[in-house]
Amino acid sequence: MFRLLKWLIYLAILGFIALVIFAYLGPFFGVDFAPPTEEIRQDIILETD
Repeated sequence: MFRLLKWLIYLAILGFIALVIFAYLGPFFGVDFAPPTEEIRQDIILETD
């Protein structure tokens, strides 16, 4: 049981390292992490009595 838990911890650490590497090297391979920027305007009607 301990051996399985140890491998799961190793796999989680390896996955975290892979995610960090992908976050830093992704833009070099054409992956864009920036959200699309677009101005949105809406009319607001305030009801006053």
